[in-house]
Amino acid sequence: MIIKPKSRGFICTTAHPVGCAEQVNRQVEYVQSQPKLKGPRNVLVIGASTGYGLASRIVAAFGAGANTVGVFTSKGAEGNRTAKPGWYNSAAFEKAAAESGLKSYSITGDAFSDDTKARTIDLIRTELGSVDLVVYSVAAPRRVHPKTGEVFNSVIKPIGQSYSNKTVNFHNGVVSEATIEPATEEEISQTITVMGGEDWQMWIDDLQAAGVLAEGATTIAYSYIGPEITHAVYRDGTIGRAKNDLEATAHNLTEQLSSTGGRAYVAVAKALVTQSSSAIPVVPLYISALFKVMKEKGIHEGCIEQMYRMFATRLYVDGPTPVDEKGLIRMDDWEMREDVQAAVDKLWSEITTENVYELSDLEGYRREFFQLFGFETDGIDYEADTNPEVEIPNLR
Repeated sequence: MIIKPKSRGFICTTAHPVGCAEQVNRQVEYVQSQPKLKGPRNVLVIGASTGYGLASRIVAAFGAGANTVGVFTSKGAEGNRTAKPGWYNSAAFEKAAAESGLKSYSITGDAFSDDTKARTIDLIRTELGSVDLVVYSVAAPRRVHPKTGEVFNSVIKPIGQSYSNKTVNFHNGVVSEATIEPATEEEISQTITVMGGEDWQMWIDDLQAAGVLAEGATTIAYSYIGPEITHAVYRDGTIGRAKNDLEATAHNLTEQLSSTGGRAYVAVAKALVTQSSSAIPVVPLYISALFKVMKEKGIHEGCIEQMYRMFATRLYVDGPTPVDEKGLIRMDDWEMREDVQAAVDKLWSEITTENVYELSDLEGYRREFFQLFGFETDGIDYEADTNPEVEIPNLR
C-alpha cells in the first residue's frame, strides 16, 4: 500500500515503517559516531518505543554495548491500518541490535499491569539474570490500576484559575489565544495517579523482590520544568503535580536502594517535539521559538543527542552524578540559559500569524512531528508500495 500521513490535531493515525526505521538507524549511527561509553551492562527500559525511552535504549545498547529489554504498548498492522510508530521503531532497533551482536528483547503490554511486570521479570531472570539500569519513560493518558481495576485518566490543565496565552496550529501556522479552564481536585488526583511515581515504585519493588535488580543498580525517570511561559499549563498545572510526585518517588527509591549501593534519579529534559507536548496548548509555539534560538546558537539537541550527553556527562562519570539542589539531573541546562530564554521571550512577544514562520522554527516543529511517525524523512520514497506488516524480532 501507499502510506501517507493522516492527521487530526496532534494525532497522526498512520505510520511509515521505512521512515520509522530510517529515523532509528540515524539515531544508532549518531551514537556509534560518538566515543564509547562506560555504562550499564543489562538495561530495562519501560516505555521503550519512542522519545526519550527509545533514545535511552539506543544509547545504552550502541554506546555502552548493553543488553536491553524494552517494554512498550504498541500494536502491529491490521488490515489497512498501519502499526503504531513504536512498533516500527522497536522492529528497527531489534534488527540493528542483532546485527551488532547485542542481546535485546521486546515485550508488548500495558506497563501498568501486574502481568507485564511478571513477564518482564521472567524474561530478565531467564536471559540476563539481572539488570543494572532501569529507565522509566512511560507517558500514558490513562491507567488501569493493577490492584483495584479502577480506571484513571490524566488531564492537561492549570490549577486554581483559567489560563490564557498564545498558541499555534502547527499545521497551518495560525497563532491564536487559547484559554484552558482549571482542573478539579478529582482531575488533579487522577493525573497524579496516571503520571506520578506510583507505577515506577511498583516496578522497582517487584524487580527487587524477584532478585533481578543488580546490586548498585540505577533507575531514572524523566521530567520537564520549562520557562515561566509554560508554567501555568505545565509545571504549575496538573502535569506538574504528577512530576512532583515522580520526584518524591525518586527520593524514596534512593533510600530503598541505598543499602545495595543503588540510586534513583529524575532527569529534567529539554523541551522536544513529542505527541504529548503537541497536545499541550502554548507548548508547540514555545518549542518553535526555542528551536530557532537554540539552532542559531548551535546548541540544539534532539532526543538522541540529549540522552547520549546524559549518559556520558551525568550518569556514568567518575565521581558523583552532577545534580541540582533538589537532586535533579538538569539536562535542560542549555534550554534554560539566560541568553536563550531572553531571546525566546523577545520572539514570543512579537510572534503573530503573519510572522510566525520568520520568527520561529514552526516549519522545523511540524517536520519533526511528522518524523515521529516516519514521514518527511529525507531519502524515503513515499510513493513506493510499502508493506505495513513488520515483525519485531525477539518479541515476547
